[in-house]
Amino acid sequence: MIVALTITKFKPITIPFAFIGMAILRLPLILNRKCSFWKLMGAGKDAQVDLGPDFKHWAILTAWENKADCDDFYKHSFPIKWFRMFGIEEFTVLLKPLTSHGLWSGKQPFKIEKSNENKSGKVAVITRAAIKLNKRKEFRDNISKAAKEMRKAEGFIISAGVGENPYLDQATFSIWENVEAMKNYAYKSVDHSDVIKLTRQRKWYSEELFARFAIIQCTGSLNRQSISL
Repeated sequence: MIVALTITKFKPITIPFAFIGMAILRLPLILNRKCSFWKLMGAGKDAQVDLGPDFKHWAILTAWENKADCDDFYKHSFPIKWFRMFGIEEFTVLLKPLTSHGLWSGKQPFKIEKSNENKSGKVAVITRAAIKLNKRKEFRDNISKAAKEMRKAEGFIISAGVGENPYLDQATFSIWENVEAMKNYAYKSVDHSDVIKLTRQRKWYSEELFARFAIIQCTGSLNRQSISL
């Protein structure tokens, strides 16, 4: 399986077309039978994790059985052409799922093969949560410290906050130098480990997912930062 994530920064004058795209681009994605999972999403300010919605940054996540189908989508599909027509900056990363736990919109979107291993090299992580309405303020108050700590963590490279709903359905995408750096932040950093404990104690989420990926390819830049593999 190949998972592709594209985050595009739209020109300020074309932001209305980003909103239109979130509506009309659903149909070609629904009709694309080779795409096993997809999400059209907005992003936080400057595509960051802990900030409010930013109407300049938008994202598309897709999953494919093979790279040929993914490449064809990026060369010929109407959704990608739409993003590129109105965008001024594009970041695209192709990923191979290594581990995945939990659900996204009621399904397990990422197919894991037993042969998939990544003992060294950069890794990417997607964490996604559907936040309960009555827990939203409590979640926002606590996630800010963890997000700031992540950006200062050893081995951290880049992150982005995306989601179908800017307040209730949120996902964090991040890239790390290696698995060890990612795990040190996830389980040993004080603020993030506290958030994990509170998540369980306070039952913030109605649905959650954690997935780790090997990075196949990165192109473009996010906030003028590019990733070299």
